Amino acid sequence: MSGKLFFGFLLFVAMVFQSFTSDEAFHPYHVGSVEINYNSKSRTFEVTGRFFLDDMENGLGKKYGGSFHFNDEKYKAKLNEALQKYCSEYFKLKADNKFLKVNYIGYEEDQESVDIFLESEPVATPKKVETAVSFLYNLFDDQINIVHIIVKGERKSEKMTYPNRYLFQQF
Repeated sequence: MSGKLFFGFLLFVAMVFQSFTSDEAFHPYHVGSVEINYNSKSRTFEVTGRFFLDDMENGLGKKYGGSFHFNDEKYKAKLNEALQKYCSEYFKLKADNKFLKVNYIGYEEDQESVDIFLESEPVATPKKVETAVSFLYNLFDDQINIVHIIVKGERKSEKMTYPNRYLFQQF
């Protein structure tokens, strides 16, 4: 099952379960996905993280204090600043044993989830990719992050559960 389809399924199950509970902010799974896709034209890794909206709001609030609200324009600048710092701490990337600078690009949200976009500095096509992914580990001790690494069309995926954060793949 593809990563986006799997995440979509989990999101659907969580929304259905949420509709049967009295607590609006509750969902049974703490799961996110991170796709790390090497773009051979730009020679960069394009990274997309997808998380439940309320989880990311709560994770940012716990980390930096105060309130964070997606889908509210007055919080956009505050969210961008916090997400940039958060991503630099909870996501690291190496290619062929060299740490890469990863830039925060921005985010998009809908009613249930937020997509966070990052891009690495240019690098030659890697043979080995290493990453440290710990999104929302500061909030949940049952967080699952499904990580997909794609190089030259070859996709390698792994489920990472708290506290496991390190992953490497050979291509």
